[in-house]
Amino acid sequence: MTRTAHTPAPAPDEITTLFDEVRTQTEQLAAPLTPEDAMLQSMEEASPPKWHLAHTTWFFEEFILKPHSPGYRSPDERFAFLFNSYYVQAGPRHARDKRGLISRPALREVMAYRDHVSEAVSDLLGANRSDRDDLAALVELGCHHEMQHQELLLTDLLHGLSHNPLLVAYRAPEPAPTVAEEPATFLPHEGGLVEIGHDGAGFAYDCEGPRHQSYLAPYALADRPVTNRDWIAFIEDGGYRAQPLWLNDGWAACRAQGWDAPLYWWQQDGEWWSYGLRGAQPVNLDAPVCHVSYYEADAYARWAGARLPTEAEWEVAAHAPIEGNFLETGALRPLPGGGMWGNVWEWTQSPFTPYPGFRAPEGALGEYNGKFMVNQMVLRGGSCVTPMRQMRRSYRNFFYPHHRWQMMGLRLAKDV
Repeated sequence: MTRTAHTPAPAPDEITTLFDEVRTQTEQLAAPLTPEDAMLQSMEEASPPKWHLAHTTWFFEEFILKPHSPGYRSPDERFAFLFNSYYVQAGPRHARDKRGLISRPALREVMAYRDHVSEAVSDLLGANRSDRDDLAALVELGCHHEMQHQELLLTDLLHGLSHNPLLVAYRAPEPAPTVAEEPATFLPHEGGLVEIGHDGAGFAYDCEGPRHQSYLAPYALADRPVTNRDWIAFIEDGGYRAQPLWLNDGWAACRAQGWDAPLYWWQQDGEWWSYGLRGAQPVNLDAPVCHVSYYEADAYARWAGARLPTEAEWEVAAHAPIEGNFLETGALRPLPGGGMWGNVWEWTQSPFTPYPGFRAPEGALGEYNGKFMVNQMVLRGGSCVTPMRQMRRSYRNFFYPHHRWQMMGLRLAKDV
């Protein structure tokens, strides 16, 4: 999770603005929550909102304030144990599956902890120091880390709230826009020898590089993601019961978990409904399908006579400006229309493995991506709860193939 070595560090005043905006955005996302909401942990993979608020604060404290501000004192040294995630070199940590049992410190104390650390980081950025550029780069890193947790805060919260039979809404429901039904068009790409990966301009995580060459056979990519309308056709055609469509591990997961529709879907009076951050609503037929696993996406693609794209195919095709339905729109759900960006993360058939020449940085920060490069699949494009300022053509998201609680969808590809 680093800025490439030959990329100039951002100006400290720009980073101060970014830091203030990111910290404020996280607190605005948490503002509608009750203290009880803030403690919800519905599964090991999902953390409580209170933990996200504290962990992103610990990150600045651990990697910036403690090593670079000799006069800094933590409000409570025990927070380092409670709010470390998986940074082994940073010390021991509380069990991941028991984060929802941390009733104390109370939410108000966590918010006070955030204020304490934010003030100290702002003071550090404002000081006239010889290492201001290095500090600015570290704070930029922390801001991008916190933006990732803004998305996780919302998707983890959604999973927790979905277990409440009252189907409460995080944000008030509102009518969803509709569009005319549009069949997908496959746009050809000539392939050949291409370059993918981060080009060195601006911030990127370590796993996005080095930039390297890749050979692509000619292919075609759909001009839109698969929609809910498309997915219902798959369901009605018996897609969830057709074993030949599925990878063996996927079929085992489908049977074991009882999958018969995307996560948060159910039928009511002959109509499909879904639960989201705006509560329970009828499925918007022409919005991109969401909350499907890699296994489901792969089975659907086979049913449709197509396949999932590789991440190189996706990146080469993603020439459009980065704009769309991201966190900043406030929709908090996929909407009809849109191109390559936003709405849903799109599964690719590419495993999350290192690019040629990849080397993880030394130290605890080097643990961020490299040690997760096994058994996970890459997703591209961002979602309706991804901060837009975080996105780049080279951005690689990754999850295990059975995961469904993130805003995950798909776009089809074909060989030419």
